Amino acid sequence: MARSLFVGEREYFPGIGPIAFEGRESDNPLAFKFYDSAHVVGDKTMEEHLRFAVCYWHTFCGKGADPFGENTQIFPWDEPAEPMAAAHARMDAAFELFTKLGVPYYCFHDRDMAPEGDSVAESEANLATMVDAAAERQRATGMKLLWGTANLFGHPRYMNGAATNPDFAVVTHAAAQVKAALDATVALGGENYVFWGGREGYASLLNTNTKREIEHLAMFLHKARDYGRSIGFKGTFLVEPKPMEPSKHQYDFDAQTVIGFLRHFDLAGDFKLNVEANHATLAGHSFAHDLQMSVDAGLLGSIDANRGDPQNGWDTDQFPVDLYDAVHALLVVLAGGGLRSGGLNFDAKVRRESVDLEDIFIGHIGGMDTFARALTVAHAISGNSGIAERREARYASFDAGEGAAFERGELDLAALRDLAATAGEPAHTSGKQEWYENLVNQYL
Repeated sequence: MARSLFVGEREYFPGIGPIAFEGRESDNPLAFKFYDSAHVVGDKTMEEHLRFAVCYWHTFCGKGADPFGENTQIFPWDEPAEPMAAAHARMDAAFELFTKLGVPYYCFHDRDMAPEGDSVAESEANLATMVDAAAERQRATGMKLLWGTANLFGHPRYMNGAATNPDFAVVTHAAAQVKAALDATVALGGENYVFWGGREGYASLLNTNTKREIEHLAMFLHKARDYGRSIGFKGTFLVEPKPMEPSKHQYDFDAQTVIGFLRHFDLAGDFKLNVEANHATLAGHSFAHDLQMSVDAGLLGSIDANRGDPQNGWDTDQFPVDLYDAVHALLVVLAGGGLRSGGLNFDAKVRRESVDLEDIFIGHIGGMDTFARALTVAHAISGNSGIAERREARYASFDAGEGAAFERGELDLAALRDLAATAGEPAHTSGKQEWYENLVNQYL
C-alpha cells in the first residue's frame, strides 16, 4: 500500500521520488528489484509479511562517527543550531524518507525525536511537542509507529547502567524517561515498546552486586509494564538481547538468557523478544538461532534487521544483504507463524564513507530487496520441499510406544534403563545435514 508523500516546506531529498518496484532486470539503484509491496506470497502480501520499519536513530541521528573518527556525514537536517528547530527539521526529513521509501512503519528513541532539556519537565515538554508534530504527520501520510523506546545509555548519568544502576537517583531518572516514552508511544499508536539494556550489565564483578542489579531490572520492568497498561497500552513489551558492548557483560546476553529472565521474574505474559541479527552473532550464535529459541518459547516479538562484519569485533549495524542468512531467518519466522505485531526494522546505518543522500535510500532498498527475495525462497522451501516432514520424521520414535510414554513423563529412569538393556545398540541413522543444506542452495 502506497503511503501519502510527505514533503515539508523544504524537500530534503530533491531528485528522489517514490521508490518503485521495477523488477530484477532494472539497473536503477533507486528502485526495488524484488520488493513488491502488493505481491502476494502465500496468504499475505509482502508488506504484510515483512512489516518494514525505518529506524530514526541511525538514519537521521547518526553522522558517520565511529570509535576512531569524527563525523563524516553532513546532512541538511543538521543545519539548525537551535535544538528544537533541528528536531523539527529532522522529523520533516524522516517522514519524507519514510513515505518516499514506502515503508509502513518507523520506530524511535525518545532522544532521537526530541532533545534532552535542562530538567525532567523540560525534556518531557520537548518530547510532547515533537509527538504532536509526529501525530500530525502520521495522520497526513498513513505512517504508523512500530515501536518506541527510551535512550537509557547515552547520557553520562547512565555510565553505570539505568535500571541496574547502583545509585537510586539514576533509576528515578530512567523511570522518568520510560514514563514519557510510553506516553509518547501510546499517543502515536505504537504497536510495541522496546527495552534495550545498553548499559544494564557490568564492567567488573569486584564492585558489582549482580543479584541485586538483576532483581532491580525485573522490578523496573514490572513497574513499566504496570504503567503502560494503566494508560491504555495494549501492545507487546519487547526486550532486545545483546551480549556486551558497551558493557563488558550485559544481563540480556542472548535470546535464551532473556527467555529465562522473563520466565523467572513472571514477565513472559507481557514481554517478548526483539531479536537483532548483529547481536546474535556477537553472542556467538547465528541470527536464525536466536529467532528459533524465541519461537520455541512462544516469545518472538520483533526483529532488528541488520548484520555484522566477521572481520570486525563490534556491532557494525550494516544493512542486511546476505540472502542465505535472511532465508534461514525467514524459514524460522514463517514456521513460527509470522511476525504478528512485530516487524523488520532496519537498525542499520550506511557506512562512514557513504556520504551522499541517496546512499541512505540505497541501503534501505538493498535490505528490503534482500528480505523480499528471501521471503519468496523461504515460502517455497516451506511449502514444496518436504523439509518439515523430513525433520519430523527424525523424531518418529517419540510418536508412539515407549517414546511417546517418555514424552508424557510415564517412564522413570529405571524403566528407561531396562528398555536400553532389552533393545541393544541403536542403529545409526543419518541426520542428512548435507541434503538440507543443498536443498536451501537449490531454491536460492
